[in-house]
Amino acid sequence: MSDASPPTSSAASSIAPVPGGITLYGAAWCPDCRRAKEFFAEHRVDFHYVDLELHPDAVAEVEARNGGKRIIPTIVFPDGGHLAEPGNDELAARLGLPREAVMDTYDVIILGGGPTGLTTSIYTARESMRTLVVEKSALGGQAGVTDRLDNYPGFPEGIKGADLARRFAEQARRYEVELLQAVAATGLRTDGSMVTITTATAQTLQAAAVVVATGSSYRRTGAPGEADLIGAGVHFCATCDGPFYRGAAELVVVGGGNSGLEEGLFLTQFAEHVTVVERGSSLRGSRLLQDKVTNHPKMSVLLDTGVAEFTASEDGHLASVTLQGPSGAAVHPAAGAFIFIGLDPTTGWLDGVVDLDPAGFIVTDRMFSTSLPGVFAAGDVRAGSTKQLAAAVGEGAAVALQVRYHLDAVRDRGDERAGAAAGTGR
Repeated sequence: MSDASPPTSSAASSIAPVPGGITLYGAAWCPDCRRAKEFFAEHRVDFHYVDLELHPDAVAEVEARNGGKRIIPTIVFPDGGHLAEPGNDELAARLGLPREAVMDTYDVIILGGGPTGLTTSIYTARESMRTLVVEKSALGGQAGVTDRLDNYPGFPEGIKGADLARRFAEQARRYEVELLQAVAATGLRTDGSMVTITTATAQTLQAAAVVVATGSSYRRTGAPGEADLIGAGVHFCATCDGPFYRGAAELVVVGGGNSGLEEGLFLTQFAEHVTVVERGSSLRGSRLLQDKVTNHPKMSVLLDTGVAEFTASEDGHLASVTLQGPSGAAVHPAAGAFIFIGLDPTTGWLDGVVDLDPAGFIVTDRMFSTSLPGVFAAGDVRAGSTKQLAAAVGEGAAVALQVRYHLDAVRDRGDERAGAAAGTGR
């Protein structure tokens, strides 16, 4: 990743493939097109998007490349070649992303290449541990797709999320950490003193310790326009992005639980007015928070109301939110929308393997150990974590120390067994 700027995914002004760039031909109703756009966005790959419904003349280009067939998405690459209806594996291969580990056995395998996982890898590699990071999407995690970070220590002027993610990855590479992208872990089990990992590429890997740092993802509304406006008016962290809206006339908070109400109150110090939208018939936050919100002069609450659509302005930023309420749909102008409808930990594949809490987050002790020997968890995927970038980095460093202690203990046990075997003459 040579450019710190976030990926471009706005609709194309021309319908011809962009020389030297990637052009994606698709349509709003096409789920595979949305998946391809999300893949490029996750990996921070700039691309030129042509919507065939808005540019029907571009159908001829698609047909010409597919033997007269109208297949979307059709993606044209800088060398003039194209892929028609590709899967994520094909896209990863076409972009040259490494997806196979060089070795079969490591000292530590870190699942997740966000701030927690990359920090852990830097610490373990500096102590000469053979370290592999396996990331199902792009290196940098949620921090990498955040437009700008203003609350991370050491950057008084703020820093773009993509730039910070690039720096994390560069530092890991400096210590010769092996990094895999677009590869998900699909299985985990213990085998004696080793932990075995299976990947989506059908590779089997072993390590003396495994750190699960797969993070969590913010639940989305799924409304049209949401995916394209993430980072450009649609956000999931008021602490991170609220200060960008100082002086804004109107902000919308979606979700009436504790998080939504707390973040809505926080946003009132920047915006002139904040509207909380709750799909249910009542707010779900604590009574204290409800009282604060309902009595706040700069806040309003809309119940039995959901989001029907996010609409962009000409410059590609959020202009309004269409709300569906008891009286029908209404366009609600807003400079920003903050979504707080829950978090989904990336642990579905671990159900029944390690202990999870009722919400699906990994349960650990104070030393970041899970219920499975040799397996640790840190960062947003861990039950009780704060879901803040600085804390995620801190947990990455802390769990690395626990991995070192674990590996030392494994080696000591191995030495004791070897000594015992020598003493018996075997």
